[in-house]
Amino acid sequence: MLGKFFQKPDPDLQDRVPPGQHLAKGFPVLTYGQTPDVTTNDWQFKIWGLATPKTFTWDDIMAMPQSEFTADFHCVTTWSKLDVQWTGVKVVDFMQQVDLAPDAAYVMEHCYGGYTTNLALADFLKEENFFAHTLFGEPLPPEHGGPLRLVVPHLYAWKSAKWINGLEFLSQEDLGFWERNGYHRRGEPWSEERYSDRFS
Repeated sequence: MLGKFFQKPDPDLQDRVPPGQHLAKGFPVLTYGQTPDVTTNDWQFKIWGLATPKTFTWDDIMAMPQSEFTADFHCVTTWSKLDVQWTGVKVVDFMQQVDLAPDAAYVMEHCYGGYTTNLALADFLKEENFFAHTLFGEPLPPEHGGPLRLVVPHLYAWKSAKWINGLEFLSQEDLGFWERNGYHRRGEPWSEERYSDRFS
């Protein structure tokens, strides 16, 4: 299995591949539950909680500044894919459209299909994070989170929520789906923050 689908990283890539990871030869798809089927005509993105409520359409997202990104992608299930090419909107550009309350400190990502995952606001607002709608020059396929997903390169990929359709801003940390089911509340790959201390 390792030789067919994955390979050990060469020594010169050790500074890019976190401990315990193997390089994927393709781009694996891991999904809990069914893949939502949402068209861009029906898609909406809502803001609520400790922020002025607001709803964005697909046209609103596409009217924002668009950027191209190349980022490494690390899954908690021990595979990594390097130099993934995306197009989308920087989180910091998107947040220019959002009016946050002063006590907002955490964000819960909400998705079509009911998936949730949590981030500290400081992790969410990093310059390198983005909402992606294009993968390797093609519209982001549903199995990879299309029409839109968040990408948070510095954390394990379960934090890069597929099919995202809302952000709930909070003053205190709340746990998302995998975090309630044994995964680490932050998920930093270089520290191998895979699982909660409660389950280790």
